[in-house]
Amino acid sequence: MNGPLKSCLVCLYALFIAADAPAAEQPIIVSPAVQREDAQRLDAALARIQPQRPGTVDAYVVVAALDADPVFGREAREAGRVLSNRFDARGRTLVLANDEAGDTADAAATPDGLAKALTGVAAVMDKNEDVLVLYTTGHGSPDAGLNFRDPQRGAAIIAPAQLAAMLNQTKAKNRLIILQACFSGQFVDALSAPGTVVATAASSMKSSFGCSAGNDWTFFGYALVNQSMRQPDTFVRQFRRALVTILGWEKDAGFEPSNPQISIGSETAAWLAALDAREPKGATAPVGRPPSEIVH
Repeated sequence: MNGPLKSCLVCLYALFIAADAPAAEQPIIVSPAVQREDAQRLDAALARIQPQRPGTVDAYVVVAALDADPVFGREAREAGRVLSNRFDARGRTLVLANDEAGDTADAAATPDGLAKALTGVAAVMDKNEDVLVLYTTGHGSPDAGLNFRDPQRGAAIIAPAQLAAMLNQTKAKNRLIILQACFSGQFVDALSAPGTVVATAASSMKSSFGCSAGNDWTFFGYALVNQSMRQPDTFVRQFRRALVTILGWEKDAGFEPSNPQISIGSETAAWLAALDAREPKGATAPVGRPPSEIVH
């Protein structure tokens, strides 16, 4: 079996195991000590978030790795740094992921923790002026949602309606939602709104690629965050450049196209232009290895 096909099957196997786990396995008993530590770390991280600057369209960034597979933690931690720089959000960025060696996140990710992070960040935003940026990475299941799984913290599915409720609870008018997962296009309809941009790694019926546990990035994360968003340009053009890159990788590897999606609300032009105007003028080099499934 060739490398790309094997990696693809590993990714799909992990996806179905994660999707079936709540019914097939004994429930994970979450230690009170783990819950207490997670809550303390998240509270401390939220306390460090900087206040909004009146008259400035500030971006508030939340990044979450929703699966304990190391690839998603690596992607989330570096994505937090890239998005913080890209959107001038230093001091206004929160990363939820597991730690790995000396590379640490602000707190661990759980569905409840994600909801708390979003409402906590929104509490210091100007909800009519600022932009809430959410980036999640993990597995997804068709006609279900985003998979959450962590051996210490449990397993769950975050359905489109559930994520929409979390975001609506923030009362943030302007939102940029980026979802890296198989079948993530199923969230587009639920999350779309006049002030919202939704970008997904795949359509509602397609897998995305690059989720092998040993990778530093998925296809979508590497192309969009680690390459395109390090090059000065508008976000929409950065997404479209990443789309072309991903389709090329998939074609070379013999994968069925993932068909990344983007939905741009009718009232997003002003805040997109404000964030694009403040992006760094110089490019930065990618960090980490390209996904192992890419054919060289």
